Amino acid sequence: MSIVEKVESLLQALEPTVLKIADDSHYHAEHAEGKSGAHLRLRIVSEQFNGLLPLARHRLIYQAVGDFSLVGIHALAITALTPSEAA
Repeated sequence: MSIVEKVESLLQALEPTVLKIADDSHYHAEHAEGKSGAHLRLRIVSEQFNGLLPLARHRLIYQAVGDFSLVGIHALAITALTPSEAA
């Protein structure tokens, strides 16, 4: 299972209506920190984000993914929206 598939699976707990994950690790391959895990860019839309500030949305995502080092993530750029914000 690829890192993207693993993260997609973990984020299903948030019942996303949109879930797009881009693996940008190839942009960081020459950097020392690029060798310690994946660099991912996430766009997620979920009803569970309604009424939450961005920091609380990110906390939900971090909770769903768990320990980044165990999953294989070095960096995660997040865009977390409600369905009305995404429309």
